[in-house]
Amino acid sequence: MSKSVIEMPPKGGFSFDLCKRNEMLSKKGVNPPSFRKTGTTIVGLIFQDGVILGADTRATEGLIVCDKNCEKIHYMAPNIYCCGAGTAADTEAVTDMVSSQLQLHRYHTGRESRVVTALTLLKRHLFNYQGYVSAALVLGGVDVTGPHLHTIYPHGSTDTLPFATMGSGSLAAMAVFESKYREGLTRNEGIELVTEAICSGIFNDLGSGSNVDICVITKGGKEYLRNHLQPNPRTYTSSKGYSFPKKTVSKMVLELSASRKTKTRRGPLDKNHTP
Repeated sequence: MSKSVIEMPPKGGFSFDLCKRNEMLSKKGVNPPSFRKTGTTIVGLIFQDGVILGADTRATEGLIVCDKNCEKIHYMAPNIYCCGAGTAADTEAVTDMVSSQLQLHRYHTGRESRVVTALTLLKRHLFNYQGYVSAALVLGGVDVTGPHLHTIYPHGSTDTLPFATMGSGSLAAMAVFESKYREGLTRNEGIELVTEAICSGIFNDLGSGSNVDICVITKGGKEYLRNHLQPNPRTYTSSKGYSFPKKTVSKMVLELSASRKTKTRRGPLDKNHTP
């Protein structure tokens, strides 16, 4: 009597069942497609009243700019925000997941979320996947213990610093911070320094570009400055513009359909047909 095989449902997480198949295909010369990564400049610093986060708004797909005004500063809690660099899908999925966990924790405890709680949830998740989740994060917030700024690497390691940069334009931004950062910056000075650091990434890194987003987090709340600066405005626009008379599109469609019918009647081998 044959025993029936009971298939258990997957437990969740990543499935590595196709690794052997991919290895076999690579030996035969079939290379798998590479993952899509966003070139990014994300920064953060601590000023006298809280934390300021900054990011550019360019999303790239290889050598193509697929979005010129995306949002890289993600909501985590009312007092905590997070900048993401790496694979866009991974940064959004990880931050959304941890944000929902923090919301449930606030419902359960009735207290404000702490930055170290978000840090622990993020680093544990990334460490479990050993870098396969390509999310490099700059986490900032203000809680009952004061302002906090952390960097989280895709493998799960973390740093706690007064100023931080990540992404493909991080070196250019770090040069600005190391030369001009000081303790006790005011709000306006901090915004100006973060803006300059993001602009250095925009102008010196091909993966970063477009506009500058700023998020100021203080004890009293947050201020999200969307498109705070647009360093590359469009300088030329046609004076004539694009003005077409009414029903232009409908006429073009009728002419195109008529030409197609004529070609179909003649056929490709018609002697009288002239290309």
